[in-house]
Amino acid sequence: MKQPSATAVRSTGAPPFASPQRFRVLLAMLGCAVVVIAAASVGIGAVTVGLGDIWSSVGQHLGVVGASSSTPVSDQIIWQVRVPRTILAVVVGAGLAIAGVVIQVVVRNPLGDPYLIGIVPGASLGAVVVIVFGAGALGGVSLSAAAFLGGLLAFALVFVLARRGGQWPPTRIVLAGVAVGYLVSSFTFYFQTIATPNQSQRVLFWSLGSIAGASWESLLTPAVVIAAATTWLLWNSARLNALASGTDLGYSLGIDVARFQLTLMVVVSILTGAIVAEVGGIGFVGLVVPHIARLLVGADHRRVVLTATLLGACFLPLSDIAARVLRAPAELPIGVVTSAIGAPFFLYLLVTAGRTARPR
Repeated sequence: MKQPSATAVRSTGAPPFASPQRFRVLLAMLGCAVVVIAAASVGIGAVTVGLGDIWSSVGQHLGVVGASSSTPVSDQIIWQVRVPRTILAVVVGAGLAIAGVVIQVVVRNPLGDPYLIGIVPGASLGAVVVIVFGAGALGGVSLSAAAFLGGLLAFALVFVLARRGGQWPPTRIVLAGVAVGYLVSSFTFYFQTIATPNQSQRVLFWSLGSIAGASWESLLTPAVVIAAATTWLLWNSARLNALASGTDLGYSLGIDVARFQLTLMVVVSILTGAIVAEVGGIGFVGLVVPHIARLLVGADHRRVVLTATLLGACFLPLSDIAARVLRAPAELPIGVVTSAIGAPFFLYLLVTAGRTARPR
């Protein structure tokens, strides 16, 4: 079975960056875009900071320049607030995009994303329990730890229910993920009905996602997990291509498909769990970005993984900037912005694919 999200691309000709030379140009362009967007993210906010102050503060802390010319207040805003927040947005955007790529391959469904396999609903339940009942309800674990464990447990249930004959058929994964997601969400909604108004506000903000609480300490776990997952996926990109084309091709190439599916699902569950535990449920990044990547470079996952990583690293910081400025000095949950951008674009892809697929 062919990769569904590449149908429109193949029907209208080769992707614009399919050739090796153009692909290298695309990577260079996206790399530059990440740097420019990151600089804008550090500078834009309730207090605007100039590029000179940014360079001076960051350069001093990195030992590149001497004494900083920025004021102590500006230095505090830049180094302790904006820079960690921007890096976390880059890292999380890249990680969610990678998770979307993998899930869409495993379930062979263009709607595949972390919500589809139960991780985000499970993490939400863990977080809501801690918010409503306190950390003591789960043995004193923190909100982030409860969200991580909730996501992994929900995915484990999907994993058990979807197994059939020693394999994980894509349709069963989707059905099990949807069922578990609704089941877990029913408990989440019930706990929200007994929450106080303040607790309900915290639950809502967390469920829509936010990176406002970023710190240098919060960067370590997601950065390490995402770097390791990306490296492993690039190393196994040829097997990803085979799996995307169907399990029969995978077996014919000597791949232990069931074991590879299991490994992919474990990798993506840990990856998504680490992200959601830190920033909450940010939607549409893992759904839309992989489609954009395939439209640009085709269905070869040696290119899709890299392209999606950089696109996600651009998309989420841009969304974070919008979340900060649209209602300044108040701040929107970043999931509101990603959904507002991602949903219309996905509908555009759907309409375009439908038109190109019509028989002549």
